[in-house]
Amino acid sequence: MPLPFLTADHAVDAADDVALPSDDRERWRRPYRPGPWRVGIAALVLLLASFVLLSAVVTALTGGASAATVCFAVGLIVIGCALRLLRMGVWVGARGLRHVRFLVTRTTGWADVSWVRTVQQPVRWLGLPRTVQGQALVLNRRGQSPQSAPPLLTTHDADFLGRFAAFDRAADSVEAWAEEHRGR
Repeated sequence: MPLPFLTADHAVDAADDVALPSDDRERWRRPYRPGPWRVGIAALVLLLASFVLLSAVVTALTGGASAATVCFAVGLIVIGCALRLLRMGVWVGARGLRHVRFLVTRTTGWADVSWVRTVQQPVRWLGLPRTVQGQALVLNRRGQSPQSAPPLLTTHDADFLGRFAAFDRAADSVEAWAEEHRGR
């Protein structure tokens, strides 16, 4: 009995090489897949949300309507946080580059981009204060000093920790988008 899922490693590797799934250049696209750390953390946050929502149902059944409403609202906020965690990253489109962080989204038009490069520098490990030596994709806006540019992607963030080849593909893809659209 053939088990094709055991021999399909080449299909997964080939699928990873496809950065953008569609040819519609007007839509915002993330040129890489979310990493396992980001997906795992979001899954744990959603698990926490399920417990909070279950407590809202139990509280509502016992007659505490105001406490159930508060639990339900907290559950919805936790679900929103999990979805925002999954949305974080770098998105590219015909209009520019969008850097989505947890609380802030910053969009830079291609006309304002001076350069996008991969540099070797100390980077934060999973966004925590601890820094390690790694690579970072840095965007420099016109009229901005290169030292003040925060990294867009790093080899040690939640998308690329332990996935150096995926970081290289994503950085190359963002750099290619910048080169293609910067002159327009």
